[in-house]
Amino acid sequence: MKGILGKKLGMTQVFAEDGTAIPVTVIHAGPCNVLQKKEDANDGYEAVQLGFLDKKEHRANRPEKGHAKKAGVAPKRFVREIRGMNPAEYELGQEVKADLFAEGELVDITATSKGKGFAGAIKRHNQARGPMSHGSRYHRRPGSLGAIDPMRVFKGQTLPGRMGSDKVTVQNLKIVKVDPEKNLILVKGSIPGPKNSFVVIKSAVKSR
Repeated sequence: MKGILGKKLGMTQVFAEDGTAIPVTVIHAGPCNVLQKKEDANDGYEAVQLGFLDKKEHRANRPEKGHAKKAGVAPKRFVREIRGMNPAEYELGQEVKADLFAEGELVDITATSKGKGFAGAIKRHNQARGPMSHGSRYHRRPGSLGAIDPMRVFKGQTLPGRMGSDKVTVQNLKIVKVDPEKNLILVKGSIPGPKNSFVVIKSAVKSR
C-alpha cells in the first residue's frame, strides 16, 4: 500500500498517441512529511501519518507544534493517516513525493464532495416528480412516507435535507501522467471536491 496527500488544482485534457482526448484531474501531490508511525505493537495497527503544506506558526496551537517538532518539521495544514503503509520503510520527517506513484497505476482518491446546501428529494435522491396537472399537490414533494400502522417515519426514508459535503472515495482511477519536478499527478476522470480542496491518494484496493 502506498499513499500521499495532495490538493486538487482542476481539470484539463491530454492527448494519447492516437490523438484521443483524455479528461484528467490535476493534483498537486506532496511533498508530504512523515509526522508519525503507527505500529502494531504499540497502537494495534500499522499506518503512516503524513502532513501536507506548512501552516503558519501563529496559526498552529501548542499540540500541533509539539507533534510536528518530534518529526523536525513545521506544523502542517492537512494531516491524515494512511493504513497499510509499512512504517518500517519510512523515517520521521522523511519527504514523500509524487514520484511514489507511476504512470498506469490504479489509485483510490478520497475527498470531501461539494456542498450543495438544502435540496429536495428529486435533486438529492433522484426521485421522479409527481403529476404536474392542476390539483395534484405532489409536483416535487417526497410522496408517501410509509404505512399508516407504525405511525412513524422509518429510518433511512429519502427526504429533503442537506446535500453534499460528504466524504467520498472514487476507486480505480488510472494515473495518466506523473511530473516529479512539479509534484503533479494527472488521473483520468473527475474526483470529488472543489478546486484547491485536499485529497488523499492511495493504491487501489481492488483492480478491474
